Amino acid sequence: MRVVSLVPSLTEAVALSAPGALVGATDWCTHPSGLDVVRVGGTKNPKPERIVSLAPDLVIANEEENREPDLAALREAGVEVLVTEIRDVPGAFRELARVLDACGVAGRPRWLDEAEDTWSSLPEPVTRLTAVVPIWRRPWMVLGRDTFAGDVLARLGIDHLYAAHSDRYPRIPLEELRAAVPDVVILPDEPYRFAADDGPEAFPGLPCALVSGRHLTWYGPSLAEAPRVLERALRAARP
Repeated sequence: MRVVSLVPSLTEAVALSAPGALVGATDWCTHPSGLDVVRVGGTKNPKPERIVSLAPDLVIANEEENREPDLAALREAGVEVLVTEIRDVPGAFRELARVLDACGVAGRPRWLDEAEDTWSSLPEPVTRLTAVVPIWRRPWMVLGRDTFAGDVLARLGIDHLYAAHSDRYPRIPLEELRAAVPDVVILPDEPYRFAADDGPEAFPGLPCALVSGRHLTWYGPSLAEAPRVLERALRAARP
C-alpha cells in the first residue's frame, strides 16, 4: 500500500501500525517524531498535484479537518479517498479500525486494544466540573456541540458550557466567556497554541488548565495515555 494521510492523528496511527505504507503527510503531521515522508501542504490547503504525483493507493482524510473541494479534486484525479467522521471516543475506535484495515494492517495493533481498554475501564468521576474550552483567540472560539474533544472531557467529568450550542465551534465574546463563570477554563496548545503567558491572563480570577492538544483532540495512539495526561493537567486547576 501507498498511503497519504491528511490528518495528523491518523498519520501517527498508520505510521506505527503499517510501517512503510505512508508516502505522504501534511506539514502538521508531527508524530511519530522523525517521520520521513513527502510533505503535501496543510490540512486545509493540501497540494493535490503533489499528492497525485505520489501515486497513492489511498488518501485518508477527515470530514472536519479537511475541505471537501480538496478531496473532490483528488477523486477527480482518480485517487481513492477514505473520509473519517469522528465525534466521540467510541467512534474514534471504530474509525481507526476501519482506516487500519483499509491500509492493509493485518489484525488489531496492540496500541489500539490498550487504548480501548483504557477508556472502557475509566472509573465514574466522583465530581463533575463545568468548563469553557477556547480553541482560538482573535476571535475567541470554543468547543460547542458534538465534538470529539467535548466527549473526551465529558468522560473525565468535565461538562463544557457550550455543549448545546447550535455551532460546533462557536465564536463567543470574551466578556460572555468570563460571565459564564465556569469551574475551570481549559486551554489546549492546539489548534491555537495557548501558553502560560498567552491565554490565562484573559480570565482573571478563574482557574485555568493548560492541556496537551494532542491528548485532547487527537484520535490515535495518544488515546492510550490521554486520560492520565489530561487528568494530571486538570488536577492542578480543580477548585
